[in-house]
Amino acid sequence: QVQLVESGGGLVQTGGSLRLSCAASGLPFSSYCMGWFRQAPGKEREFVAVITRSGAYTNYARSVKGRFTISRDNAKNTVFLQMNSLKPEDTADYYCGASRDYYSAEHQRTYNYWGQGTQVTVSS
Repeated sequence: QVQLVESGGGLVQTGGSLRLSCAASGLPFSSYCMGWFRQAPGKEREFVAVITRSGAYTNYARSVKGRFTISRDNAKNTVFLQMNSLKPEDTADYYCGASRDYYSAEHQRTYNYWGQGTQVTVSS
């Protein structure tokens, strides 16, 4: 049974930092690209970042580029999202997903598995 479990969310002030983790089990982790999406209240889920199987390449949404960093540890089956200089508009539930298609990884439909999400709230 495949499981993706996010952690690390919480309440932080504007300008603060959080590090999200997503621990995977039940799948060949290094065979999947891993992505982060987020969904704010009343809005659609949107792409945040993706990382290739090896971790060599990454891609980010324009809104987070330069502030967020995605990384992975294949030995620990875990993907991370380091979030710096947080803004109130970053407030959302954050989800990790596993996909075999890096080049279409901005689209939810390419993801085979999803976690349950972790909540991030940035206060102004």
